[in-house]
Amino acid sequence: MDPILLFHSLIMGLVEGITEFLPISSTGHLILTGDMLNFLSKEKRDVYEIFIQLGAMMAVMWEYRAKLCTTLSGIQRPGNERNLFLGIIIAFIPAAILGLMFSKTIKAHLFQPIPVASMFIIGGLIILWAEKRQHKITVATVDDISLKDAIKVGLCQCLALIPGTSRSGATIIGGMFLGLSRKAATEFSFFLGIPTLGAASIYSLLKHRNELSMDDFGVFAVGFLASFVFAFIAIRALIKFISTHTFIVFAWYRIAFGLVVLGTWYFGLVNWTA
Repeated sequence: MDPILLFHSLIMGLVEGITEFLPISSTGHLILTGDMLNFLSKEKRDVYEIFIQLGAMMAVMWEYRAKLCTTLSGIQRPGNERNLFLGIIIAFIPAAILGLMFSKTIKAHLFQPIPVASMFIIGGLIILWAEKRQHKITVATVDDISLKDAIKVGLCQCLALIPGTSRSGATIIGGMFLGLSRKAATEFSFFLGIPTLGAASIYSLLKHRNELSMDDFGVFAVGFLASFVFAFIAIRALIKFISTHTFIVFAWYRIAFGLVVLGTWYFGLVNWTA
């Protein structure tokens, strides 16, 4: 196995793990990083990027294993556990349907560094707007989220089909607009990521299984493990961070990063794919 290829896979897994649950777009970062590293062929990279999201998903499941077990054990009776379970499923459906309908069109036209950089900037401006407005909290904890709130957050997640938007950003900031506290919106985004990332990964692997071989095992395994480890770290860090901070720092990061990509492209300093 080529050690350089494994090192590049480690970098890709690190990027996925750190960015998946932050409101800065993991897909956007993976597109830009993969483009810079010239990592794998376009078709195989698409499968790889979706697969290593499983590592990030597993990190959420491990961090919240007690909460998830309690929720699953309580779905047969009315209560918070059943409501949370149904809310996650209901919120997952809109993006799943639209993803199946438009994923080919979106990948053909928007999975490029320049559109991604543009969405970085737009998303950053939206976060600034969301944080500057008065945030009236009507839902304090994830257990208080109603099915009506859940479907609204699910509709917000549909915006993340546009690469560079950020699934976490769309659901967290969307949740805040709907009256969820930062912690409630963030944790619901974590839980919603389980079926969303899981379904996308399994679907992609089944659809493109003929393009993969045992020679790819090492590269995929390194990315998966790196994604799991760094997502676990990022989840804990984010929950601690939002207890005393807003998301404004992520907004400025998005804007600055997007401007750097557009600037280096415009002046020909980096040969980004247009």
